[in-house]
Amino acid sequence: MPLYTTIHHDVHTQILVWKITESYEQLIQEVPLKEKSATRIQNMKSMLHRRAFLSVRKLLQEVGYSDFDLHYDAFGKPYFNDDNHISISHSHEFATIMLSNQNIGIDIEQQREKIGRIADKFVEGEYRFLNPEVESNYVKKLTVIWGAKEAIFKIRNEAGISFKDHIEVAPFKIHQKQTTALLDFEKTKTNYDIFFEEVENFTIVYAFEKGI
Repeated sequence: MPLYTTIHHDVHTQILVWKITESYEQLIQEVPLKEKSATRIQNMKSMLHRRAFLSVRKLLQEVGYSDFDLHYDAFGKPYFNDDNHISISHSHEFATIMLSNQNIGIDIEQQREKIGRIADKFVEGEYRFLNPEVESNYVKKLTVIWGAKEAIFKIRNEAGISFKDHIEVAPFKIHQKQTTALLDFEKTKTNYDIFFEEVENFTIVYAFEKGI
C-alpha cells in the first residue's frame, strides 16, 4: 500500500510508516538496489524480512533518498553521507524510518501479552511504577519500555549495554505519549527524551539524545 502515515515531530524530524501489503515480487520490481543490498536480500530466509527490507527502501523514496544513499557502519548502524540522521525499524507488517538533524533511534513493536513473560529480562527500576496486578495498560507500558531501550541502544550502538542494568525509563502514563530515560553506562550518564505513538496494535517509540 502507499505510505501509511507520517509523524511530523518537529520541523527537523519526521517519522514515516509503511504497512507492508505488497508481495515481494511487486516490491523488488519497484525498488532499485545496489549490488551489496541485492546480495543481502537474497540471503534472507524470511520472505517477511525481505519485504520489510524493501519497504524501508520505499520509505526512503518518499523522502528523496534511495538504497544507494543508505550506508551502514561497522556496527550495523545506518547513516547517510549528509547532515541527516536515520533510524530504521520493522515488525511484522509495519516498517518505519525516522529522519532528523539530531541523534535519534526508533523502534516499532507489536503489543503482545507474551512480553509480560520476559519482562524480568529488561525491566528493573521501572517496577517502582509498574505493577502488573493493578496496571490496566501493563502490556502497552512494557512495550513502550522495551521500545525506549531498543531506541536508545540504536543511538549508542555499543556492546555491553544491558537493557535491564544500564537503562531506566522514568514513570509515564500512556496518554502522555512521552517520558524520559537514563543510560548509565561505563561511568557516563546520558539522558534521553522518549516519545511514543500507537499504530493499530503496534507501538512506535523514538528517542532523542539529550547529552550528559
